[in-house]
Amino acid sequence: MLKPHSALHALIVAALAILPFYKAVAQSPTPVLVELFTSEGCSSCPPADEFLRTLDATQPVAGAQLIVLGEHVDYWDDQGWRDIYSDHDYTVRQQNYADRMHLKGPYTPEMVVDGAVEFVGNDPKRADQAFEKARSNPKVNVQISSLTLENGVLRAHIESGAMPANAEVFVALALDHAKSQVLRGENGGHHLQHVAVVRNLTNAGKVAKGAAFAKDVHIKAKPSDAGYRLIAFVQESHQGPILGAVVQKVP
Repeated sequence: MLKPHSALHALIVAALAILPFYKAVAQSPTPVLVELFTSEGCSSCPPADEFLRTLDATQPVAGAQLIVLGEHVDYWDDQGWRDIYSDHDYTVRQQNYADRMHLKGPYTPEMVVDGAVEFVGNDPKRADQAFEKARSNPKVNVQISSLTLENGVLRAHIESGAMPANAEVFVALALDHAKSQVLRGENGGHHLQHVAVVRNLTNAGKVAKGAAFAKDVHIKAKPSDAGYRLIAFVQESHQGPILGAVVQKVP
C-alpha cells in the first residue's frame, strides 16, 4: 500500500505526463471553412481570388485554421470567356446558400464562412468579423487517413466524432494552385492565379445526430491536374452550418 506522500507523488507524475497532451489539444486551432464562389469571367473576382490566396498562405487568425475552397461557378461562361475550372455543381451549391440565406440570388465574388455567414468576397473587414465568430464555435473532430493517389484515383479513409445534429459529409479534391491566361471577356488579357481550386466535390454520406462517421472514399482525379489537397468537411443537413473540417496535402 502506498504511503500518502507516495500516492500524491504518483498522482503528480501522472498529471505531468498527460499535461503535454491536453496542452496540445487546447492549442489546436479551430478549423474554419472559407468558401469563395468566383469566376474567371468576372472582373470583380481577381481581388477576391488574391485575398483567398493571402488567407491560405498567411493564416492570419490566431486560434483558427482557415481551410479555403475556390468554387468556380458556370453562369459567367457565356459572357466571352469559359472558365476551365467552372462546374455547374458549384453554381447549385451557391444557389442553395442563396435560398437558405434569403438572398435575391447568387453573385460573384461571394465568400461563405462556415456555411453560416456570407459577404462580398474581397471585404477584409467582414471577413475578420466572420472569422472571429467562427473560431469560437466548437467543432466535430474530422480525420483523413490512408491517403493515396495512384493511377488517377485518390483513395482515403474519412472519419469523425459524434454529430451534434443530422449532417452530411463532403469530400473536396482541390488543386493547390492554378494559373490561367484569360484571352477574352471582362478579364481578357489578364493572368489570373487561384488557390484550392475545387475539381471534385463529393457527398460521402449522411450521418444521424449522435452518430459518428467512417468511410473509405475513392475519387477520380483529372489527368491534366497536378498538386492536390484533400478537404473533408461535415455540414448540417440542408446545407447548414459547418460542423467540422480538415485538410491534408495529397502526397
